Amino acid sequence: MKQSIVHIALVVNDYDEAIDFYVNKLKFDLIEDTYQAEQDKRWVVVSPPGSNGVSLLLARASKPEQHDFIGNQAGGRVFLFLNTDDFWRDYNRMQLDGIKFVRPPQEQDYGTVAVFEDLYGNLWDLLQLNDKQPI
Repeated sequence: MKQSIVHIALVVNDYDEAIDFYVNKLKFDLIEDTYQAEQDKRWVVVSPPGSNGVSLLLARASKPEQHDFIGNQAGGRVFLFLNTDDFWRDYNRMQLDGIKFVRPPQEQDYGTVAVFEDLYGNLWDLLQLNDKQPI
């Protein structure tokens, strides 16, 4: 049997502001942005450049209880992990683009890592895994 996780839903406040952040700040590719009239919502999918793995489904909060999770989908823990082939290139570019890093770069046994916030406050690891680490 072969299975895979295709999308992770990320609850957002507004589609367009989320697209702006992920496409223009993080340099993700906009894979799809389709209006679904029957549900009055959009199907918005973004993915890191060159990725062939899991993508993010930007899901606008549609109920009051969903709004409570915007920016806190992992209860204050790091939620998502963005692996790169060049940590310092991406770290420096992200700083220039105004990305807020909340923990500075560190060398760990598994590679180089720094923690940043997305536009809503969700925590992400920017990391470059060393050759010994499986993905």
